[in-house]
Amino acid sequence: MTNKIVGGTVVGMDDVAVIDDPAAAGASLDPIRARLLAELAEPRSATTLAAVLGLPRQKVNYHLRTLERHGLVELAEERRKGNCTERVMRATASSYVISPAALATVQPDPARAPDQLSARWLLALAARLVRDVGELIGAATKARKRLATFAVDGEVRFASARDRTAFADELGDAVTALVRKYHHAGAGRGRDYRLVVAVHPSAQAPKRKES
Repeated sequence: MTNKIVGGTVVGMDDVAVIDDPAAAGASLDPIRARLLAELAEPRSATTLAAVLGLPRQKVNYHLRTLERHGLVELAEERRKGNCTERVMRATASSYVISPAALATVQPDPARAPDQLSARWLLALAARLVRDVGELIGAATKARKRLATFAVDGEVRFASARDRTAFADELGDAVTALVRKYHHAGAGRGRDYRLVVAVHPSAQAPKRKES
């Protein structure tokens, strides 16, 4: 599940938050604040966090206020301790993704150099995917509607470059055939969907078989 942070305000609350506000993105990238976000997967007070991080409580409170202002953390509860009230905070999501929209003037544009064999074009497509899906999630959450999406993730090992090329050709033909079958340009009440299919080397080296 994913939620979105718009202009520093969290829309919904789930496992992943998409940040598209530049100030919120900047706040999340500070090393201390990033550590606080990780520690606040479970509700904690500034006093507890200060002990964990080895920082003065006043400094922790400063960073917490910044994160709260940008919608990255929120108040979980308040506890009375004598004449004082202790604020217990928690992160608004278990993980965060920064949308390219946070760098609107320099975000990649796949339309600039469409090249099916370019890794940089693939990266531009992925960036657009994060941006667009983040915006759609925000709108769907506000409307209290479920966002219809579908994704496939897997790995395939090719015996040779020739096999890889043949696979890409067959995959392209299969996708093209499906699009021709189900695309109805004149469907008045239909809705357009973006289709992205990608193949790239696995970033994690395959494990060696034990002899």
